[in-house]
Amino acid sequence: MNTAEVLVESMEREGVEYIFGLPGEENEALLFALEDSKIEFVPVRHEQGGAFMADVYGRLTGDAGVCLSTLGPGATNLLTGVADANLDKAPLVALSGQGGLERLHKESHQALDVVEMFAPVTKWNTQISDPDIVHESVRKAFKVAEYEKPGATHLELPEDVAGEASDVRPLEQREKVRRPEPDRKSLDRVRELLADAERPIVIAGNGAVRTDAAEELRAFVSDYDLPVAATYMGKGAVSDDDAHSLLTLDSGEHQEASDAIEMADLVLTVGYDIAEHDPEGWNSGTDTIVVHVDSQPAEVYEHYNPDVEIVSDIASAIRELNACCGEIDASFETDWYDDLREHIVADVTPDHEEGEPFTTAKVLPVLREVMNADDVLLSDVGTHKMILAQNFPTYEPNTCIISNGLASMGISVPGGLAADLAVESNVVAATGDGGFLMNAAEIETATRVGCGYTILLFRDDEYRLITEKQEEHRRSHFGTEFSNPDFQLFAESFGIAAYRPESWSELAEDLEEAISSDEMALVEVVLE
Repeated sequence: MNTAEVLVESMEREGVEYIFGLPGEENEALLFALEDSKIEFVPVRHEQGGAFMADVYGRLTGDAGVCLSTLGPGATNLLTGVADANLDKAPLVALSGQGGLERLHKESHQALDVVEMFAPVTKWNTQISDPDIVHESVRKAFKVAEYEKPGATHLELPEDVAGEASDVRPLEQREKVRRPEPDRKSLDRVRELLADAERPIVIAGNGAVRTDAAEELRAFVSDYDLPVAATYMGKGAVSDDDAHSLLTLDSGEHQEASDAIEMADLVLTVGYDIAEHDPEGWNSGTDTIVVHVDSQPAEVYEHYNPDVEIVSDIASAIRELNACCGEIDASFETDWYDDLREHIVADVTPDHEEGEPFTTAKVLPVLREVMNADDVLLSDVGTHKMILAQNFPTYEPNTCIISNGLASMGISVPGGLAADLAVESNVVAATGDGGFLMNAAEIETATRVGCGYTILLFRDDEYRLITEKQEEHRRSHFGTEFSNPDFQLFAESFGIAAYRPESWSELAEDLEEAISSDEMALVEVVLE
């Protein structure tokens, strides 16, 4: 076997089903090693799209998604999607080709120090410079990518090394490493704080849905009538149908969840990442009693300096905290947040008149009505994301996928493809017109692979979120407007169904037809 063949067999041992990427001269040996492999290679239209696919696939399955590029510009195109996975804590392994080792010591065609370039956006990365280290490199790349907190890793394979004979064989995949049980002293300290608390509140973060902790968290908040506010990436940890849910940790005009935190006397954060949501928004005074429950210690930050940190397997920690509350016979106030929840529920279910123009906030209840609880909604980045994150009720973990670590535009269309491959339920990829055209070419990839998901396109002919920020800061805006093609014709040119509803009744009918069809479709919603 050559090095590329050992690498492919090693990935088969890791359970890899898909590799999303582009062919190049320098990854030729790897491509032909994939030809007879159990792994399906999915040629994409842009390396960024391939990286986003691997990103979303990893986030939904918990197994590292894999993307591939050649050297130079191919590798630089991967970078944004790899960084997105790393900050969003999605397991991903990036593979890149490289020129032969004999020319990397000098300036040469398309040669960049890709390993150095990927260092800031990965948990670990290396060059496979010797055929005898390929099996160890692959095993480490997947182990590190999938280990809590998950993220991105990268392997570079020079073309000459790829073709060299190798005597090594793949290492066996082992059970994923789990975090230890929570520390007893920390639990005792939390028990003391809970014994003194009357109005605790929970913030559910990305880790609550990523680590199978949702079931334990739901039992905990139900047993003790605790309110829960989720971050954008923690949506669904506790069902928004549950009377304990205050939906999303808010920003902007919706402040009920922040009001609840201000009224609380203890905040319990579960799987909370400050890269996703700045704690200054809910802890500006820095005097809130905070208990941090996560698989890693808290970042050092003035506005997030927890009184106690439980660093362990998150599900185990919540189970132990539930037992702690029973030991102290905790009796918390149970109705202090009811009015806040009523206001939130009213805010996210606005009525519409048949003749009025479409707005994102009023489209979402229509969308929620036609989607099942376990269907997956994937959001791009822009104004629609902010509204969707706050206003779209989510009932199950990992059914509302939002990038809020790096928060990169262009993720939705390629991410929808990956989601459709990863789950059995229906998938809707929501996007603005700005983010849509960044990776719209991946519609061709989706149709070629045989995917069937719905693209919900909000059109307003501008980068509206930036317009809104500029208007807020300067009372004017500049550089945010653009024109668009005929999106119906654009979609139909790929051979997919396209809808442009002109009334609310049409909108409901079109969404129902598109989502239930199991075929690729685009629904364009023209906003006022």
